[in-house]
Amino acid sequence: MIASVHIADVSRGAALGVLRKAPKAASTPGLRHANVALTAPLSASLRPQPDFGRVGLVAFWDDDAALDRFLAEDPMATTLADGWRLRLAPLRIHGSWPGVPDDLPRSRSIDYDGPAAVLTLGRLRASRTVPFFRASAKAEGAVLHAPGLIWATGLAKPPFVSTCSLWESSDALAAYAYSGAMPEHPAAIAADQAKGFHHQSAFIRFRPYGSEGKLDGRNPLAEKWMAPA
Repeated sequence: MIASVHIADVSRGAALGVLRKAPKAASTPGLRHANVALTAPLSASLRPQPDFGRVGLVAFWDDDAALDRFLAEDPMATTLADGWRLRLAPLRIHGSWPGVPDDLPRSRSIDYDGPAAVLTLGRLRASRTVPFFRASAKAEGAVLHAPGLIWATGLAKPPFVSTCSLWESSDALAAYAYSGAMPEHPAAIAADQAKGFHHQSAFIRFRPYGSEGKLDGRNPLAEKWMAPA
């Protein structure tokens, strides 16, 4: 299994078209699961500010051949073609998500040295919306100052909520996510464990192995791609 993240700036009409219909596994060969969303910059604000012209697709595939076929043949891939896309190989998971195997490693400690990507994925409970955004805003405000962060964004089409972040190393992302040096994210984890925010959720760490295209005039990962460990 591999994952892909596609983000593109499109017209508002095209954005509505993307949001109306995510690709379906039943009609897309090799696709396991997909979600579409608007993106929003991460911030400490309790009111997310979605970018109505920037859309995202988060998808899980059997293999690269399935993703290549989608990119060559699917109309949605054409709509997103002028943006940026990321290919990801899973390293470990906490939680569960449709299309993701149950047998992925679950240990926080991973034998991997290099740039890392993280997807947080959730189907938000309506009754937990306000507590979720309170906890999330604090964690998002902190991540913007986290050492080792390369790039990050939020994605949402409620009840689907997600973040995608790129890091110089697994150590850097683990320091943000779990250490007491930046307590906001551990506090959000504790709040979720006390009373879950989501019907289903997952925190998945990946090895990025393909980064193509541009956002805001640059490839978010390319500048760090060859950085030493």
